Amino acid sequence: MLILGNGRVITRDEANPYLEQGAVAIEGTTIKKVGSLEEVRAAYPDAEFIDAKGKVIMPAFINAHEHIYSAFARGLSVKGYDPKGFLDILDGMWWTIDRNLTLHDTYLSAMATYIDCIKNGVTTIFDHHASFGSIRESLFHIEEAAKETGVRSCLCYEISDRDGMDKARESVMENAEFIRHALKDDTGMIAGMMGMHAQFTISDETMELAASNKPDGVGYHIHVAEGIEDLHHCLKHYGKRIVDRLMDWNILGEKTLLGHCIYINGHEMDLIKETNTMVVHNPESNMGNACGCPPTMELVHRGILTGLGTDGYTHDMTESFKVANVLHKHHLCDANAAWVEVPEMLFNGNAQIANRYFKQQLGVLKEGAAGDVIIVDYDPLTPLGAGNVNGHILFGMNGSKVVTTVANGKVLMKDRELQHIDEAKVMADCREASEALWNRING
Repeated sequence: MLILGNGRVITRDEANPYLEQGAVAIEGTTIKKVGSLEEVRAAYPDAEFIDAKGKVIMPAFINAHEHIYSAFARGLSVKGYDPKGFLDILDGMWWTIDRNLTLHDTYLSAMATYIDCIKNGVTTIFDHHASFGSIRESLFHIEEAAKETGVRSCLCYEISDRDGMDKARESVMENAEFIRHALKDDTGMIAGMMGMHAQFTISDETMELAASNKPDGVGYHIHVAEGIEDLHHCLKHYGKRIVDRLMDWNILGEKTLLGHCIYINGHEMDLIKETNTMVVHNPESNMGNACGCPPTMELVHRGILTGLGTDGYTHDMTESFKVANVLHKHHLCDANAAWVEVPEMLFNGNAQIANRYFKQQLGVLKEGAAGDVIIVDYDPLTPLGAGNVNGHILFGMNGSKVVTTVANGKVLMKDRELQHIDEAKVMADCREASEALWNRING
């Protein structure tokens, strides 16, 4: 039994949203009780106790769209790289990196990303992987890192024809094999999806191959209309819009996650809504790649399940919260935009997305939910209560303020110290591997 207590508790439970001096008791992997410090400690007097010392106790974060394979891009300069548009960014930077990754690089990239996740209070991620230099077993190497670090992960491999049909087939089989493996997992910490890059790099032949090899019970994870080039390609080659093509291939559905959705129209939103398909917004990536601003506010207003991701740009979900908040205000020239919609995506949408793949309830502190809890070093200088917690998180917190991270009932970080990982060794290994990768890329 573990108790995190003596802090301000933000529960995300509508029946019991905020406790000024509260505690959370975890038994095994599950929250057993949430209440006042006195009643929780009285109920479990022999439990291990982590004293929050007045800090904020809240549910751990969920990231609905990550890219572990991008970890070694930090500080990288690719010789001759001078992108004139989104396709140049993809081919010149990201596809260049993924073509040169070894399986060991993938494992270390995962370890580095998971360490950053833990340090930013993220305990569940949906990752979209690519390593066209080493496809087979790549998801299993990521799973190895996930198990070592304790971060709950839904994984997929990015199917694409961009490096030829042999590798496209290999990508499909990597997904299919990992999904079958994940469906047998009984820990509640691993899941799989059929990953796809984007429709403009996937032929009908590969669409058919993916569909025929996708195990039942899972959906797809695909980038949709991230750049205008994706839409133009679909119109030119198939005479239809992107979501229509996905609909024709039976890709839409309640287990499918669409990334970005920048260049979609009202008709496509109707299809997404009618099929109960999920969407994930990645504001920093969209801005950084100069791709445009998606109609995210309209998606939320239409009742489409929409979450928030980072696209590998960061592992700090409060960063995405802050950027999405100002992006949509700026884009719509409306100072009232995004106050409600963005926290709805981060705190409710991400939890609902995660619970389509993981059985135990996530994103909330209540009896029966997963034991995913963080302590944030935040001392409010203004009144804090149930009605204004989102404002305090938006303007007062960031990932580096997370001091303790618990996932599935296991303490992963305490007082900013990782508990079960030799961080210095992992970072040293990453520096060695990344230097070798950079040398391969730049000759």
